[in-house]
Amino acid sequence: MTAAPSVAQVRFAAERERMAAEIVAMARETGSETGRPAFSDRVMAAMRTVPRHRFVPQSLAVSAYENRPLAIGDGQTISQPYIVALMTELLDPKPGDVVLEVGTGSGYQAAVLAEIVADVYTIEIVESLGRKAAAILSELGYTNVITRIGDGYNGWKEQAPFDGILVTAAPVEVPQPLIDQLKPGARLVIPVGGRFDVQDLLVIEKKADGSTLTRHTIPVRFVPLTRERR
Repeated sequence: MTAAPSVAQVRFAAERERMAAEIVAMARETGSETGRPAFSDRVMAAMRTVPRHRFVPQSLAVSAYENRPLAIGDGQTISQPYIVALMTELLDPKPGDVVLEVGTGSGYQAAVLAEIVADVYTIEIVESLGRKAAAILSELGYTNVITRIGDGYNGWKEQAPFDGILVTAAPVEVPQPLIDQLKPGARLVIPVGGRFDVQDLLVIEKKADGSTLTRHTIPVRFVPLTRERR
């Protein structure tokens, strides 16, 4: 016999629905800039499913479904839900895809992707964050998320090429290794710009001949993409 959902589970489910409604409204408002005035059913189902409150500090669980970024420690944040949904939508993930995420952070974006694609490879340079995210993802049953601690600038060559790559921190310029690790026809979704600059959220599509087509969407603000010290 299946146990009835707890009061907390019912409340969080209602908050996810409210969050989803806000994402839908924001998508309409920004559609002329992003080219996506409505997000796919797959993306919205993932946003309604993943328990964001599990990926934030317990003290912030009551704010987990507010449509804003939240601090997760070590100077990092969990992205605004709308931005998570938008970046997932721009990646255009398919059920059989294998994707790379650079910047695991809390693990939330990886979980959203894992609801849609076959496998997610995700890299985090901050060891404490990466290990915590891996533990939470495992507890929640995301067996199709493979984690690694390390510098994501160079991607994950052993598992390349990928059907899509999503970057959750901003480099000053697009890392060439990530473009090299895209399959023809695949997309790289990445914020680009300095810490104090207006960053651009870019969608870079790799063509069959290896050339790329870059599209600018909206201004964003992400933490810098951290590199290993040499």
